[in-house]
This record gives sequence, C-alpha cells and structure tokens, in this order.
Amino acid sequence: MPTAAPRVPVRTFPDSELASAQVARELADFIRERAAAGQTAVVGLATGSSPTRVYEELVRLHQQEGLSFQNVVSFNLDEYYPMAPDSLQSYVRFMHEYLFDHVDIRPENIHIPDGTVLPEQVADYCRDYEAQIVAAGGIDWQLLGIGRTGHIGFNEPGSGSGSRTRLITLDHITRTDAASDFYGEENVPRRALTMGVGTILEARHVVLLAWGEGKAAVVKRLVEGEPTDTVPATYLQHHPAVQVVLDEAAAAELSPRKTPWLAGETCDWQQPALVRKAVTWLARLVEKPILKLLDEDYNENGLSELLAESEGQAYAINIRVFNELQHTITGWPGGKPDADDTLRPERAAPFPKRVLIFSPHPDDDVISMGGTLLRLVDQGHEVHVAYQTSGNIAVFDEEVVRFAEFVADYDELFRFDDQPAENLYQRVADFLKTKEPGQVDSAEVQQIKGLIRRGEAKSALRHAGLDPDTRAHFQELPFYETGRVRKKPLGEEDIRLTVELLEKLRPHQIFAAGDLSDPHGTHRVCLAAIMQAVQRLHAQETDWLTDCRVWLYRGAWQEWDVDQIEMAVPLSPQELTRKRRAIFKHQSQKDRPLFPGADQREFWQRAEARNRTTARLYDQLGLPEYEGIEAFVQWDFQGASEA
Repeated sequence: MPTAAPRVPVRTFPDSELASAQVARELADFIRERAAAGQTAVVGLATGSSPTRVYEELVRLHQQEGLSFQNVVSFNLDEYYPMAPDSLQSYVRFMHEYLFDHVDIRPENIHIPDGTVLPEQVADYCRDYEAQIVAAGGIDWQLLGIGRTGHIGFNEPGSGSGSRTRLITLDHITRTDAASDFYGEENVPRRALTMGVGTILEARHVVLLAWGEGKAAVVKRLVEGEPTDTVPATYLQHHPAVQVVLDEAAAAELSPRKTPWLAGETCDWQQPALVRKAVTWLARLVEKPILKLLDEDYNENGLSELLAESEGQAYAINIRVFNELQHTITGWPGGKPDADDTLRPERAAPFPKRVLIFSPHPDDDVISMGGTLLRLVDQGHEVHVAYQTSGNIAVFDEEVVRFAEFVADYDELFRFDDQPAENLYQRVADFLKTKEPGQVDSAEVQQIKGLIRRGEAKSALRHAGLDPDTRAHFQELPFYETGRVRKKPLGEEDIRLTVELLEKLRPHQIFAAGDLSDPHGTHRVCLAAIMQAVQRLHAQETDWLTDCRVWLYRGAWQEWDVDQIEMAVPLSPQELTRKRRAIFKHQSQKDRPLFPGADQREFWQRAEARNRTTARLYDQLGLPEYEGIEAFVQWDFQGASEA
C-alpha cells in the first residue's frame, strides 16, 4: 500500500518560533550577500499570521545585529480591494507595523498593491505593478503563506499557473477566515488585488510557511497531491527552488509523519507511541476493534515489519495497545484517592489537589474541558480558573448598548451620587452609532465588553459550584489588550504575570489550551506564556513544581488524535448536559459568536460533537462506550527544559 511521495522539499521544525527565526536568518544572509556584492535584494513579502514572527526576527537582527535594508526592494503579494492604506486591516498598515517602520528600508523601494485605485484604472495599474517587478530585475526571494483553500497570495481556486497581477473575487472560505480581522464576515471586502501564480513562479527562490493543525490538510495536498488549479499552491511543485517550512502541527498529515511505515521510512518499533499510532490507524482502516486485528491485516496494510518484531503474533501487539488505551480512561482526572495509580494517568496523592485551569478566552474552560472541570469540583479538588485575556473584542456592539442602558435605568431608580449613568449610556450610544466597520472601540466600550465576558465567566463558575470571588483570576494579559484583532507579541509582562499567579497558587495540576488552530492566534500566545513561565520556574528549581503535572486540552477548533491521548475523561449524558449549560452562561457567544472561524456551528455544538466523536472512536476500537470523552495530553516540561 504505497503512499504519495513528497513533490516539494519540506523542512519541519518543533515549533513556528524556531522555524520563523531560521527563515529570517536565511533571508538576512541573502540580503547581506547582495549588499556585499553591491547588488539589490528584491524580496517578495507576504502578510497574514504566518510571517509575523519572521518579520519580528528581522527587526531584531536590524536593531541588535546591524542588518541593513538599504539595498532591499520589496514587493508585497496582495491587498484587499477597496482598502484605504490607513485602515486597520490594510496590508500597507500591516507591513509598516510589523517591519517597515522598524528598519532602514528606503520608502521608494517599498511596493504594495494600492487598494484605492479607481475601478477603471485597475487593469492598467496591475500591468504597471508587473512592469515594476521586471524593472527591478525580478523577485529574488519570495516569502509565502498558504490559505485553507490552497491559495498563495490571493490566487483562489481556479487561478491558472500563468496568471498575473489582477483583481480577483475572494473565495467564501477565505472571507470566512478573514472575518475576525474585520469584526464579521459581512465587513470583509469581496475582492482583492494579487500577484498572479505565474508572477510568483518567476521568483528565483520561494519559501512557503505554514503553522498549526488547521493548515495540515492543505499542506498535504500541496506536498503530496497532483498539481491542479483547484489548489493553486500545488503549482509550486514546478518551481526549481522552493522550500516548504512547517511546524510539527502543520506537518502532521504528511505521509512520513502520519504513516511512516507506508512512506518507506525506517520505523523504530521499540517506540510505544509509534506502535500505538500504527495499530489505531490499522484498526480504523480495516474497521475492526483492536483485539480483532489479524496477522493478515498487518501484512496486507504495510505493517509486516511491526508484526515480525512481535514474532508474528498480532494478538500480542493488539493486547498491548488495547491496554495502553484502556489505561488512558479515568473518571478521576485529579487522581483517585487511596487507589493503585500505577496504570492511571494521574497520581492518587496528594488529595485533594490544587488545580489551576488556564482559559485563553473567558469561555475556553467550559467549552474545552467543562466536563472535566465539573468532575474536579464534584470530587473535592481546589479548582481555580485563570482567564488569560478579557475576550473584549468578541462581543457584539448591541450587547454594549443593552448593558449601558441597564446601568442607566438602574441609576435612575437607585441613584446614589450626582453623576447619572445615563451620561455613560449616551456616550456609548453616540460612539456606536458612528462607529465604522473594524474601528477600534473606545476605552469605555472595551471596558463594558470586558465586563460582559467577565460576568459570564463568573456565572459559569457558579454553575460549576465555584465561588468566582476566590477561584476566578482575571489576568488580562497585556499582549491582548489592544482593542483590535491584531495583538502585540508576547512580552515580559505577560510572562511575569503568569509566573506570579503560579507562585501564588502553587498548583499540583495545571490545565492549559494546547491547540494551535485558534484562528486569531490567541491560544498560541497564551500557551507560550504558560510554557515560558513554567520553564522559568523549573530553571529556578522551584520546589512545588516537582510535584506538578501539566495537561493540555484542545479548544473548539480541533481535538487530539486518539493515538496521542494520555488522559481520556468520560462524560455521561447528564455530565454533557451540565457542560452545555455552563457554556450557555456565556450568552454573548450564544446563537452567533462574533468570531466563529470556519465552523459556523455554535461552540456548544462543536464541543459536544467533538466529545462524542472521541467517544465513538474509543468504542470503535473496542473500548467502553461513553456519551462523550474529553481528551488531554501531558506536557513534559522537565524533558522540554532539558532538551
């Protein structure tokens, strides 16, 4: 059973930080080489979340290591149309905020498609943009991202390999993915200016970046699929000098990682994790419970070497993997007191435990692990929840008017001072009446939105049986508090605040959001804050940390694969209902969340579907049948620090 071979060179890094830093260094080396030869470096640049860390590293290299951009000529890939250059969502603004305002590039060397060109002038403008690239000598080094539709630049499905700079209509999926930047899909422009696929293919060197689980499927099509205009990025397979740079999550679906036994890779069958991955894959492929897999199932599906390692006895492999999966299941996520914990995912002592759940947004705790949270509380543990951000941008404006009106009406009935709250209501109402799509909220509106989400989080904790006055910790990490979808990079203050909370509570268990598919990137930054804080404390040989375990959950966007799961917490129908009611306490996110991402279902629907799907997978593999399962993976911070 052969698998597709990679059609483009791929480099995979442990995370996007390391990958971005390496790409930035390589681009910096190229710029320096050209400067040393007295030549310009013509660079094609991309926007979006993928290249931001590359730009941050380039800025650092300029400011701290003397990298000059005096010889750089840049051409950006695309721009929304119409789009004023000073708009929050404009790529002109993006490039200046992330790169150009912080380096010494000559203003006349910057080229970004103009979203203000009159419609009747667009065709001529696009031809002129192509001519400017030619006049500069062509693009030497092109940086790309990739969209879920497979677009590069804004070359949507249907774009030909010879296409040139032009005005295009954006795909629905692309507009959905951009909705968070524009505070709603209805505000996303329907068109954009973009370099063509043919223009990109003429660059002498191309580097494409992709991060996170959400890009894994389209990366597989790019790397292993046939070239097709339905996935324009696949045309890069024809380029003689292209590299695809990935983090582990984006590479997860590639054959050498997903099914290395089919890709001609050398497999170390002494690794239990690899055996478990292979056996669960095989069981799902042949649609059998693990304990019913036969020798011929292994032999006929590329796993004969694994079978040989076990002296040709399929059942020996089956029973080992079955037991491993069975031992992940526990109804005691905080550990069962006075029980033999040898084969349990969590230790029995101490009991009760002090548990700290980190929630990136004010509802991730109940959406992602609400059933486990309820179990921990019911079983007597001291549970704390840290809400890392205010979530204030994810509230509809009409909610603010409703709450401001409530305050004004309350003040009229129960006035205690000489400053009527109706002034607040009038200011808020006046601001929102004239607010432009994508405009940053006033400070008062941001505060009200934050209070709405804080009140909902408190309500959900009360539903779980917790006192929010003592068990809720609202961190409001500074990186998030910009009032915009685009956030600041993780900073020292974010890490310091996280360290302080950890030192204050000294938990025996930490739960954190471990997914990278959050479309706004907030989960990724929040996880980085936790990891850096924990590693800092570990380096200081903090005593309480030696008796602490860190468990990672995933959010509304994706679940752990069954072979990765290290703790599976089963949910009964009643517990799933209780979890749903906790999610319902977040009424500003109910019916229609402001930032739904690509999945249009409500968060509670996604959560229940994910929990039921995980339970169904366990059932199909021959394990007990449950209504739902919440899944966790342990982060070995001690091993990570040593590495």
